[in-house]
Amino acid sequence: MGMSGLKLLKYVLFFFNLLFWFCGCCILGFGIYFLIHNNLWLLPFLPLGNVLVIVGSIIMVVAFLGCMGSIKENKCLLMSFFILLLIILLAEVTLAILLFVYEQKLNKYVSESLTTSIQKYSSDNSTREMWDSIQSLLQCCGVNGTSDWNGHPPASCPQGPQVQGCYAKAKQWFHSNFLHVGIITICVCVIQVLGMSFALTLNCQIDKTSQALGL
Repeated sequence: MGMSGLKLLKYVLFFFNLLFWFCGCCILGFGIYFLIHNNLWLLPFLPLGNVLVIVGSIIMVVAFLGCMGSIKENKCLLMSFFILLLIILLAEVTLAILLFVYEQKLNKYVSESLTTSIQKYSSDNSTREMWDSIQSLLQCCGVNGTSDWNGHPPASCPQGPQVQGCYAKAKQWFHSNFLHVGIITICVCVIQVLGMSFALTLNCQIDKTSQALGL
């Protein structure tokens, strides 16, 4: 690979990471919006805003290292970019394995946490907002049904005799979208591997070019 190939690889990696940097900015912006309005939760202990802020910040940092490392042909930044991507990829694989191994324990823990949080509905504003957002979003009521509210379901519960509990509705949604979730996960992993490959290839080409020029 000559100088032209090195420049092509450099700019491909640069624009690849620039795109992801803008995606990180958008995710961070949505996270800040949800934190300010505090109106959407994933779990009783996991506000969506916090997740988006963390994910967006990580994407921005990693993409920034990739952009600067490629355009400046800086080996230190490229290797930092590679190492961070590798750590993130290993963390994702580890998390997937743990979720698979401890699925039953996780399901039980989530169900118990949701049941406990119902008791704080009247006294805690964040818990009230969490349940209202979950019930409105999934069109469900309580953990297992309207009976969880002791005959006094909140206004966010949909009306009707066939209303499902939020726990069952969430599991139903996940199973019905499992294929899409799997495809997105695989695509993200493939993109990470490609980014790592580009970074290593560019790093090696910088060495070869420096040697060829006698630097």
